[in-house]
Amino acid sequence: MEKEIKFLATPEKGEVSALLMRPDGAKLLLVLGHGAGADMRSASMQKIAEALARQQIATLRYNFPFKENGRGGVDSPKVATATVRAAVAEARRLEPKMTLLAGGHSFGGRMTTTAQSELPLGGVKGLVLFSFPLHAPNQPGDSRAEHLGAIEIPMLFLTGTRDALNDLTLFRPVIKKLGNTATLHTIETGDHSYKTLKKTRSSPEDVFDEMARVTADWIRESLS
Repeated sequence: MEKEIKFLATPEKGEVSALLMRPDGAKLLLVLGHGAGADMRSASMQKIAEALARQQIATLRYNFPFKENGRGGVDSPKVATATVRAAVAEARRLEPKMTLLAGGHSFGGRMTTTAQSELPLGGVKGLVLFSFPLHAPNQPGDSRAEHLGAIEIPMLFLTGTRDALNDLTLFRPVIKKLGNTATLHTIETGDHSYKTLKKTRSSPEDVFDEMARVTADWIRESLS
């Protein structure tokens, strides 16, 4: 069900690893970049991919060069966005008949939106952003969202109500300004890594199953 591959991120940084999870009957493939403090095998990335697979959505998770090579500090935006483009191209090569989406968790999602805003990602029909990092931890601001207005394909944002990197009082106006292009779904009591407060969370649904279900519904409504 899961296949590991490698592809060239950039000529300077070399190859990076990726994991293709393709459930039976899948017609959609979501390319996923990881967060700054994680890699493609992190618990959150694994749970996201598994939950999406239960919705018959395939995923291609990949490493950015800084994680592949075990070096401190994240890649520059130039390297990161080039890696996003390379991952999307690899996904299109692997599954040319599938409908293609892109996104990621935190840093991976922001680099995907940045790449899309600079030059549309080939073949990508929509973006799915898990825990979009609107600002640094507990330093509210919305400058990281300025580029979103240049994106013309549908975007889904899945954000926890306790996310220290996304003040919803600032993010909701951003989403409203983007109009029909953007959809925001909030995860009740979820933090940046989707840890929830079981005593106060009213929904019994697993948080990753909730996000996968919402993603599948959004795809049917926005990309049909």
